[in-house]
Amino acid sequence: MKASQSIKFYREDKFKETPIGKIPEDWKITRIRNIAKIIMGQSPPSSMYNKRGEGLPFIQGKAEFKFIYPSPVLYCSKPIKIANINDILISVRAPVGDVNLAPYRLCIGRGLAAIRFNDKTSYLFYFYYFQKIKKFLEVIGKGSTFKAIVKNDLENLIVPLPPLEEQKVIAQIFSTVDEDILKTDEIIAKTERLKKGLMQQLLTKGIGHKEFKETPIGKIPKEWEVVKLNELGTFQYGYTTSAKDEDTGIKFLRITDIKENGMINWSTTPFCEIDKSNFRKYKLKDGDILFTRIGATTGKTCYITNPPKSIFGSYLIRFIPRTPKINTKFLHIFTQSSIYWLQINRIKEGQLKKGINTKTLGQLKLPLPPLQEQEKIIEIFSPVDRKLEVEKKRKEKLEKIKRGLMDLLLTGKVRVMI
Repeated sequence: MKASQSIKFYREDKFKETPIGKIPEDWKITRIRNIAKIIMGQSPPSSMYNKRGEGLPFIQGKAEFKFIYPSPVLYCSKPIKIANINDILISVRAPVGDVNLAPYRLCIGRGLAAIRFNDKTSYLFYFYYFQKIKKFLEVIGKGSTFKAIVKNDLENLIVPLPPLEEQKVIAQIFSTVDEDILKTDEIIAKTERLKKGLMQQLLTKGIGHKEFKETPIGKIPKEWEVVKLNELGTFQYGYTTSAKDEDTGIKFLRITDIKENGMINWSTTPFCEIDKSNFRKYKLKDGDILFTRIGATTGKTCYITNPPKSIFGSYLIRFIPRTPKINTKFLHIFTQSSIYWLQINRIKEGQLKKGINTKTLGQLKLPLPPLQEQEKIIEIFSPVDRKLEVEKKRKEKLEKIKRGLMDLLLTGKVRVMI
């Protein structure tokens, strides 16, 4: 499709029932085996692995997947199963259903399969279609403790078969959205690198200092203190309850509602029932800082700004300052630093469930500048944080647009033509 060609959209009104739901009357359905070849991965002996670049790049499983293309860390001198350029790579062992594209010839391990579509189809169309049906693939994955899909599952998978030109146009639309997401990711990564550099500078050298001292957490300005977190405040575990189905009441912030980047999407945060006394006790306030205490995000923090009427759940811990010597926004900046994460990771390694609690949090050491300098450091970080917030929200919006388009274009509810 040429860049100068314009795409026209129109809503379909003629559908037929099929085993995969309603599709346009002129679309067909088919099994994957009729339009593609399935190559199941097989892991070579470990003696064939190397990091010297000998042989083909080797992908063992989903761990090497990125946004579109994988990032190999190993090579295989004697590959057994090979994926060709533009094959769809699909994770067939837990986790099941994630997909990437092969950017060149690859050796694939047993955690993957390669799907090689024929020239009468658009591999990109099916790359996006597989993204749409990921949850369905998880359901058909066999085994209660170890999910997996086998070759027969993939070969017999029923998929829509739109006209080839329509497949190509749909794929081009999704590729354009993905390009925008990747560009936004690059801006976020660049801004985060800037923030990391600022953090290293400001949390170890401060602003305008000439004399420094050695401390248990490294060299800091002579005028600063090193304090434990429990010297600055106390901690509070969140409220134990369940989210309710009704969209009324008090918002209930859980550990799962805090994203990897520490942001909160209040529009998707559920509600709960809570009496007035407990609401007053667990009510979230502007300037609160919350620590996640268990799970994959252990140690992550979020800073609360302009919250709706809300409380926080039991897998979160709130820090409550009891001295004016600490600004919680400065504390939040500190919790994104390497000084903080070195301590958190040491704590987690010593815990059976890799979690943290109020006692271990209280022992964390931080550099403490005078309050006035804390506020200057916050001021320096503010435009960087605003830039990150804008770009992360833009990425969320693009991802939401992509999900909406998948529901419309990959089912034929909305048709496209040149």
